[in-house]
Amino acid sequence: MKKINLKNILKKTFKKKKTKKIIKKTKSSTFKKGVKKKEKKKNLKIKAKKIKIKKEQSANENKVIENTSNKQNNFKLVRGVEQKPEIKKIKSQASEKKEYKIKDYVVYPKHGVGQITELKKINIGEIDVETYILKFEKDKASGMIPVNKQSHLRPLATINQINKCISILKSKPKIKRSMWSRRAQEYEAKISSGKIYELAEVVRDLNKGDDLMVDQSYSERQLFEKAYERILTEFQIILNFSLEDTQKKLDRALKRNLETQSPKLTQKPEVATTEDLVETVK
Repeated sequence: MKKINLKNILKKTFKKKKTKKIIKKTKSSTFKKGVKKKEKKKNLKIKAKKIKIKKEQSANENKVIENTSNKQNNFKLVRGVEQKPEIKKIKSQASEKKEYKIKDYVVYPKHGVGQITELKKINIGEIDVETYILKFEKDKASGMIPVNKQSHLRPLATINQINKCISILKSKPKIKRSMWSRRAQEYEAKISSGKIYELAEVVRDLNKGDDLMVDQSYSERQLFEKAYERILTEFQIILNFSLEDTQKKLDRALKRNLETQSPKLTQKPEVATTEDLVETVK
């Protein structure tokens, strides 16, 4: 039988425990190293982001500084006193082609038909403005319109448009059932538009003809006369008729004043008989 050494047994047991402790230590150290590496990577990324943000902020600050410096350079310094930059004043109106000539008839929506009498340069607020000077014969007034706003003017209607207007005047009136105040606003808007077809519609709708039984208010009559006069002046200039002839043409289309226009029958003079003479003597 072999002798049992207690020393050897104890040594072996202690060696095993030490090896286990070493393995545990190595494992914990490797884990800690991995964690530290990850933390380092994160820290590096955060630092890189911070550096980028700082660079961007510094670039923006530089831009702001440059802009302010440029603005400050624009100011004129006279004897150490800051002055505002000089504003260039417009001395003349922007050039534009003149669509109309002198002695041309033109329709201005708010006033009706007018004639261009002359072209004038007027100084308004130290600016030279080219204007048309219009003369309205019926109102006995004159007005000025800049060449830049000549789009507001309208040339006279053509003969085809006049024929269409006459057909509108002959058609049946289209009267809405709404309140008169609203209808009056619509008629006023049509008249001030300056469009010849809309004028014809207003005249047609407000026309009462020779019907004396129909009552017409003052405002209705006023609107009718306004639209009627405007259409009449335009017709007269285009057709080159006298005022009476153009009025007759319009009235025929509207069926107005037919009694005055119808030719009167010529009555033969009555010859006095001998019986009548005897009665007068008695």
